[in-house]
Amino acid sequence: MTRLGKAGAGLGGAGPFLPLSVPLAALAPCGSLGPATAVVRGNEPGDFTSAPPGISEEIHPLSKHSSNHTGNGHSKPEKAFPVLGIDYTRIRIPFEISLWILLACLMKLGFHVIPSVSNIVPESCLLIVVGLLVGGLIKGVGESPPILNSEIFFLFLLPPIILDAGYFLPLRQFTENLGTILIFAVVGTLWNAFFLGGLMYAVCQIGGTGLNHIGLLANLLFGSIISAVDPVAVLAVFEEIHINELLHILVFGESLLNDAVTVVLYHLFEEFANIKQVTIIHILLGFISFFVVSLGGVFIGIIYGIVAAFTSRFTSHIRVIEPLFVFLYSYMAYLSAELFHLSGIMALIAAGVVMRPYVEANISHKSHTTIKYFLKMWSSVSETLIFIFLGVSTVAGKHYWNWTFVISTLLFCLIARVLGVLGLTWFINKFRIVKLTPKDQFIIAYGGLRGAIAFSLCYLLDYSHFNMRDMFLTAIITVIFFTVFVQGMTIRPLVDLLAVKKKQETKRSINEEIHTQFLDHLLTGIEDICGHYGHHHWKDKLNRFNKKYVKKCLIAGERSKEPQLIAFYHKMEMKQAIELVESGGIGKIPSAVSTVSMQNIHPKTLPVERILPALSKDKEEEIRKILRNNLQKTRQRLRSYNRHTLVADPYEEAWNQMLLRRQKVRQLEKKMNNYLTVPAHKVDSPTMSRARIGSDPLAYEPKPDSENLPIITIDPASPQSPESVDLVNEEMKGMSRLPPSPEEDEEGLVMRVKEPSSPGTDDVFTPGTSDSPSNQRMLRCLSDPGPQPEPEEGEPFIPKGQ
Repeated sequence: MTRLGKAGAGLGGAGPFLPLSVPLAALAPCGSLGPATAVVRGNEPGDFTSAPPGISEEIHPLSKHSSNHTGNGHSKPEKAFPVLGIDYTRIRIPFEISLWILLACLMKLGFHVIPSVSNIVPESCLLIVVGLLVGGLIKGVGESPPILNSEIFFLFLLPPIILDAGYFLPLRQFTENLGTILIFAVVGTLWNAFFLGGLMYAVCQIGGTGLNHIGLLANLLFGSIISAVDPVAVLAVFEEIHINELLHILVFGESLLNDAVTVVLYHLFEEFANIKQVTIIHILLGFISFFVVSLGGVFIGIIYGIVAAFTSRFTSHIRVIEPLFVFLYSYMAYLSAELFHLSGIMALIAAGVVMRPYVEANISHKSHTTIKYFLKMWSSVSETLIFIFLGVSTVAGKHYWNWTFVISTLLFCLIARVLGVLGLTWFINKFRIVKLTPKDQFIIAYGGLRGAIAFSLCYLLDYSHFNMRDMFLTAIITVIFFTVFVQGMTIRPLVDLLAVKKKQETKRSINEEIHTQFLDHLLTGIEDICGHYGHHHWKDKLNRFNKKYVKKCLIAGERSKEPQLIAFYHKMEMKQAIELVESGGIGKIPSAVSTVSMQNIHPKTLPVERILPALSKDKEEEIRKILRNNLQKTRQRLRSYNRHTLVADPYEEAWNQMLLRRQKVRQLEKKMNNYLTVPAHKVDSPTMSRARIGSDPLAYEPKPDSENLPIITIDPASPQSPESVDLVNEEMKGMSRLPPSPEEDEEGLVMRVKEPSSPGTDDVFTPGTSDSPSNQRMLRCLSDPGPQPEPEEGEPFIPKGQ
């Protein structure tokens, strides 16, 4: 046994260096070696050789012989139920994760099934209540409830929500209000952090509160954590009340972009708390770090967005993995930003905004639908889990309640938000065309909700350096509950009470899209003429650069050259044409197939005899290039025009006079058509003329001295046109202003037929005697004094003499 013991000792010392061919029985304890003692031979205790063939075959692990016995000769214990066993520890973590997600989905389903609850209580409030109940139930059973881990929140729960918001961000409203959003996000967050931190430090210095040990840097750190508006809470509340696009993008854009300020202030004050003395250099480096964090996150997001768009160019043969590239590149952008302590939220937003137009041009329609609904589902589940775990963590976490600190935090948060919004809006309205009304300011101030980001940032604090972390967590949870429950539940009736404009549920029509683009081009042209470089000018420059260079590199095929609407129309036409050919219904053309489809099916052959020869593609492209360079040079003008340097047109006055005269003549023609009572001289037949003269010769006898009377000539071709009225004797009209004698009244007026005008003259613009003011007054005298009675059926056709 002494040698065996030495051999066992030698085996234990050489264990890591043994070859793989050593039998497993040699590693057994010394007391249970059994037949394995035969492997030790020779005089030296460490001299190991291979076992005999018989023994090695019996104990080799790959032996073909089946045996129920172990190497030491003992059999395995038999189970009561050989096919059934319970091993919960192996599947505990994925099972509990699935159970939590299932619970969240069932709560969300129940919330929307009961409309009476959803109209009063926001979804986020109900989920927090569910979390409180579940946490209390777990704690009542005697188990410890799970706490919302900050690493899980920032690495797994927050990215889907931000990616969904960034990928489907309304880019037009965001860019048009970018200045206002940046002012609220940067200046407003800085104001809230320093105002709240300074006032809380003053409260802590008051005697009798028991808070004298909390310094200035700790209060400023607490102010930077609680001052930022939470995007998750804003999304959960504002999407339910359907607020208009302007207010939604202002509050939600502020909650997205203030992440850079929050990250910088958080890490800055956390580092300052460990430094003995803060110098001006530290403050200057902190100011520079703000630009590094924000612009660095945007830069990383742009790089990953371009790479994702370029990768999607080559996925036409493998459509299944197209959505996966969008998710992976976006998540890699977020993780890369977090790796360097940059703003991961801004990296995700930049990646989503950059990749979307190019990726959607490359991927199929099914992939686009997959991306859309998977992002919506993923973000909805993450949001639900966040609010449930907020409630559970409230029950499970450690709390330290201090009335002075908690009430002061809540009060100063509200005051800082209201003062910041009022002051910044007063400054912003000086530069905005569409001003922010007092109602808008109230909704912006009232919509500053706090959420899980503040809770997770406070939970990340090191307890050894910040022993007041439990009190900070208690105050933050109080502010979160107040903003989510009180402000979130009352913002809907306040929006209805103030009659704030709601969001339009219907999508814009193609007509509205076309007119919007037309107005953009029109405003761009106006800025060019005025020499003003506004945002329309730079937007047009960016679109031209994108169309000329970027689209050719990131979009595959002909889709980079034509608009998406036209490309989709061509695709539909081709699909209808192929279906028509396959169905064999060329003779019966359905109404859905347009003429363009039939032109695609039966292209018109060119005539054999052409005057112009057919041009090659190179020649045609050269001609188009020449036309583009020579006809579209509106943007190459360097001169700025104004009304004082423009040269007047010498013919403009004459053309205006001609147009005014034509307009007056048309108006007069309309009046004469309604009121002219002088009938046309109807030419009777000779028999009718003799009958009229025979019945009353005195009535149709020519009157003496008719040559001295004013004569009105009537054109029989158009008796009611103003051009046919011509007063010849103007001297008789202006000779005397005395009242006419009774003899002149009895003689009346003599009508003559007007001579036809020459074919080369213009009836409107040729000056004549009818253009004088006296003739115009004479024309007005011809107006109808009133309606004449209709002749009765019994009256004789030939009038009787008087």
